[in-house]
Amino acid sequence: MYLEHFDLDEFPFVLAPNTHYFCNLPSYHEALNVLLLSLRGGEGFIKIVGEVGMGKTLLCRELLNRLSDECVTAYITNPLFDYAGFQKALARELAIRFNKKIDQQSLLNLINKKLLRLHGMGKRVVVIVDEAQVLSNQCLEGLRLLSNLETESEKLLQIVLFGQPELDTRLNQKNLRQLKQRIAFSYYLRPVDRLELEDYINHRLFKAGNKQGSLFVKKSLDLLFRASHGIPRLINVLCHKALIAAYGRGKRKVDGKAMRLAIRDTDSVYVTMYRNYLLIALTLFLLSVFAVELYLILRSRL
Repeated sequence: MYLEHFDLDEFPFVLAPNTHYFCNLPSYHEALNVLLLSLRGGEGFIKIVGEVGMGKTLLCRELLNRLSDECVTAYITNPLFDYAGFQKALARELAIRFNKKIDQQSLLNLINKKLLRLHGMGKRVVVIVDEAQVLSNQCLEGLRLLSNLETESEKLLQIVLFGQPELDTRLNQKNLRQLKQRIAFSYYLRPVDRLELEDYINHRLFKAGNKQGSLFVKKSLDLLFRASHGIPRLINVLCHKALIAAYGRGKRKVDGKAMRLAIRDTDSVYVTMYRNYLLIALTLFLLSVFAVELYLILRSRL
């Protein structure tokens, strides 16, 4: 498509969570530090929350890459099942063999035995749950009970929850207050700001083989920031489309027109962006009407 045109080795703005493109921006650097230090300290529960499209799954995978060999990990994605199903998913991740008709208590005993065996080998077990906001209350309570598995001096497993803001809403429920109290550390991922936006784009272009410097002019970056609100997934979508638009027009750089074409082609961004413009315009109109009326009232009293 546009790889040869821009002298790139691969598409820089793919949506797949490829750690090759992980950009260690301040918010992600801080989140990783919270995760690694908390896990090193043996904390039971850790929570990372971020809006849709903030790159939580990519952060999950980067964490998995950075954990030392002394860690045994169980990575559970899209956990849309009951607690019995969650137990089985965890057992499979820990390479535990079990009968399909096994009851929950027997499976819990097998999990506990495996955790004790790993502990005896000097291993730490880390359970990472992605999309944790979809866990049922039964699963969340079950996780709390799993965290009770411990020796006299330390926990047998640590649990990291990655989720959307709805996870915090869930944890504020009265019946889940015991679990909420056990979360030792948490971090909220923030969107990319305007300065970080350029670093993020240039990082991905460099990883894709770009040697020409920035391919995006300032005007296109300003438009991109306003349209994406700093959400990495939207940045990727718009950058990919803008590169296509620039290529189609024979341009060597992404200008404002190419970015506007990309925004117009992305309904979720275009509608929101121009709705905001309409709201601003309406607000300014109402303020002007109010100012005129106030002026007329004051003038009539003089």
